[in-house]
Amino acid sequence: MKPFSIRAPGRVNLIGEHIDYNDGFVLPMAISLSTQFQIRPSEDRVVTLHAKNLGEEKWFSLDAIGKQNSWIDYVAGVALELEKSGIELRGFEGTIESTIPMASGLSSSAALEVGAALAFLQVTNVAMPPREIALLCQRAENKFVGVNSGIMDQMAVAACVKDHALLLDCRSLETEHVPFQLADYSVIVTDSAAPRELASSAYNERRAQCEQGLRILQTKLPRAKSLRDVSPQELEKYAAILPEIVEKRVRHVVEEIARTQNAVEDLKRGDMESFGAAMNASHDSLATLYNVSSPELDWLTGWARRQSGVLGSRLTGAGFGGCTVTLIEKSAVENYLARLPREYLAATNRAARCWVCEAEQGAHVE
Repeated sequence: MKPFSIRAPGRVNLIGEHIDYNDGFVLPMAISLSTQFQIRPSEDRVVTLHAKNLGEEKWFSLDAIGKQNSWIDYVAGVALELEKSGIELRGFEGTIESTIPMASGLSSSAALEVGAALAFLQVTNVAMPPREIALLCQRAENKFVGVNSGIMDQMAVAACVKDHALLLDCRSLETEHVPFQLADYSVIVTDSAAPRELASSAYNERRAQCEQGLRILQTKLPRAKSLRDVSPQELEKYAAILPEIVEKRVRHVVEEIARTQNAVEDLKRGDMESFGAAMNASHDSLATLYNVSSPELDWLTGWARRQSGVLGSRLTGAGFGGCTVTLIEKSAVENYLARLPREYLAATNRAARCWVCEAEQGAHVE
């Protein structure tokens, strides 16, 4: 078999934040940043990869897969799950090079996993649907690497198509490709360069508060299996029985689920102004009701909204650092990029990085 290459993109979530673990809907898109694999099949069962960004080479045998506590574990975990599924793998060697910044919330790990899965499948001449690839990669990350990630990242990397966002139902895992053709608009992803120190502990706390809120609401709404089953009208009726802080968390979730569904309808109508307004409302809810924003993220989104041509801007990901996503008219991009890093540095003493992104194709063999 001849050498081949694979492109696995990063992803950004356009709207639908902190609702995946409440059976809600998320709307990610694949972005222009990606991890590129150059693969040469081998005759043995050894996998050797050179990570150009890190200047590191790692390898493992498919006959003795064990953790090395490094980036190669994402590849090894995928191999283990593929073998468990009954596929007898062959080894390969090659290089990986990524433009996705690590630890910034743009799914560098999911890109590595899904790209590795495609490499193994290509070498062994086995086909697998994107949904199955995503679920397999999630199992690898959860069980082998030991990171309790949801399914959105892997599904976005595996299943997105060009010029579309991916509506993912986090309960049924059904997907819909929603047109997102940015003829006159661009998406700018901005890395705040703020460390996400609180994200993990706050994430667990928010999940627990949502679960508490659900248990209380189930005394009035016994049919509700998750907060997705609580309508905004029902929440208004029973909000008073919730502790104040729990009511704020539940309100964000219930309203964000409805907001995401309405935003999808905006896109289908081509109403970018309404979609941008929904992005703004999402950030405001995350900042004031869910309390997962940060001074840096609030500065970036607030600054963005004051700029000519910006339709909407919000934090994306877990919060407390990481990135924002901004919908902007193409004609305004140059001025935006010229001013933002300089003014952000003056305000926060942090160096922001910006990327102009289109809605790209998910992971594929090139």
